Amino acid sequence: MDIRELRYFAAVYRERNLTVAARACFVSQPSISTAITHLEAELGTTLFIRHKKGVAPTASAEQFHALARRIIDEADAARSMFRKPATKTTLTLGLMRTLDVPRTIALLKPLTARADIALRLVGSDERADARIISKTMLRADEHFVALWSERYVAALPPSHPLTLKEKLRTADLVDAPLIDRCHCEQSAFFGRTGQRRRPAAVAQSEDWAMALVAAGVGIAIVPEGVARGHPDVAVREIEVKVRREVGLAYRASVPLTDALKDFVGKLQKQRAKSTRGRAAVANAKGSPRQR
Repeated sequence: MDIRELRYFAAVYRERNLTVAARACFVSQPSISTAITHLEAELGTTLFIRHKKGVAPTASAEQFHALARRIIDEADAARSMFRKPATKTTLTLGLMRTLDVPRTIALLKPLTARADIALRLVGSDERADARIISKTMLRADEHFVALWSERYVAALPPSHPLTLKEKLRTADLVDAPLIDRCHCEQSAFFGRTGQRRRPAAVAQSEDWAMALVAAGVGIAIVPEGVARGHPDVAVREIEVKVRREVGLAYRASVPLTDALKDFVGKLQKQRAKSTRGRAAVANAKGSPRQR
């Protein structure tokens, strides 16, 4: 047996499926099947039982897996013993608490995929190379690269009577129990209307705010991306159009590191491409039909 066969065996044991294991190892399924057949012949035992949905490990496979895993780990350790560790540049990003998870993950993927960058995430008020924040949080000495703009909506418990309405007026929320959130901009909504508020709870994060809404504690005025990411709450538009612009902020007086300069450049290109796309759509809608 060789180390490659052991790796294929470990993948099949983990995935319980030859096709998925082959995909994980970046080889064809016949290569995986052949390796397992060779191992079974050499060990003189059956390792997996085939069935319609994949494979099931036998008692022999359960016993052999611990040994195979130890051999693989020792081989990896020996391979890396004399390798020089790659030099990584630490990039510290400050994140405001009210970011929605899917957009944040998509935004950070280009950084986490780079082997030369050690990404460190902190709060938006901590020391950082750059911050992903709402434009209302921008400091006087910072540049701002806009990333996206989103409106605010009302997140309600699914059984709340106000879910019967398509759009909520400010009068609908008078005396309604509300979930206040730290570092939020919902004060802009109530500040414009002059309506009184009745806070039912204060949430330290977006996940807690949505959990309290889903539990029926109260209503939260949140960015649309946050609300749409939680299927356990009902989402309704509000009549007062409150929006926020989210972007990357960095100090104008401090030279950018190569990693941050590359990141800012990519964001600016993406923003320019998105802007051109929206302009093209708008022009197409506004132009008369060709006859």
